[in-house]
Amino acid sequence: MDTVTIKTQAIQADALSDEELITLFLEDCKLQMLSPETIRSHKSNLKTVARFLEHHGTSIRDVNKHVLRMLLYYLSKERRVSTKTLGSYFSALSSFYQYLNYEELHDGNPVPPFRKRYLRMYKHSNNNPGFERKLITVEEMAMLINSVLDPRDKAIITVLAKTGVRRGELIDMDIEDIDWKKQKIRLKPKAKRSNRTVFFDDETALILRRWLRARENYNVKPGCRALFVGEHGERLKRHGIYHAVTKNAARLGLHNPNSDMVADHFTPHCCRHWFTTWLRRNGMSREFLKELRGDSRREAVDIYDHIDPKELRRAYLAAIPRLGIV
Repeated sequence: MDTVTIKTQAIQADALSDEELITLFLEDCKLQMLSPETIRSHKSNLKTVARFLEHHGTSIRDVNKHVLRMLLYYLSKERRVSTKTLGSYFSALSSFYQYLNYEELHDGNPVPPFRKRYLRMYKHSNNNPGFERKLITVEEMAMLINSVLDPRDKAIITVLAKTGVRRGELIDMDIEDIDWKKQKIRLKPKAKRSNRTVFFDDETALILRRWLRARENYNVKPGCRALFVGEHGERLKRHGIYHAVTKNAARLGLHNPNSDMVADHFTPHCCRHWFTTWLRRNGMSREFLKELRGDSRREAVDIYDHIDPKELRRAYLAAIPRLGIV
């Protein structure tokens, strides 16, 4: 979108539809270099809000506290979305109004005071463990992985737990990204990740090799080199990874899809939480753990803190829990 187009649309702001305003906002998100997943989430949430408003004969420009209460009731009572998803909806809406204010297309942002009054439940509190992310024991993780019969699902959960990668990073893995000799995986570039190398142990290698043998029986599309594929032979998508984790966790009582409490849900990101917690409890230094997680380097001095990959791998193998995977 060029400058002339943006200027023209800004001048004619009153004539823009809700859909056009959302499109402008999403373009701005790209300029801010937000992650593709954040942009996808904002788009999906705002489209749902726009349909809700259209059904009630109002515009996104006319949203006030009364409309927001209607929206909250609709999402929580009628659509019965989770507490985390509710927070995502109102976060996207707030960011959208911040953009409109910045472009002088709208005055004010009705979301922050509404969130403060009605969505205080989303603030994490040590006094409210129900809203802390679920953490399972090493024994429970071993039980979960060993209970999975599908070689693909078993490999998905094992890689998530043993490497701590995010769901999007797992989806983008190709077969060629695996270095079997050094037992490491080279991840694709991501905005949120600094270090792109993760290691895996012998247990993970065993499960991955089993999956690759099973993968040959899938009707994989020509040219598809994705590590994890779906039944149609194409790269597995986000919902496929989510389903692979939650359906198996639910079978063992580790995931309750009907609960609004974050602590009752075991999702793909809980594997990253498990990885971080147990490596830390097993003595891994904070600096090494941040490197394995690929956390962004926030301080200028961090770029001078070089970590020896061999030393990092030794520390990883010493700290990663053994699960007795069979």
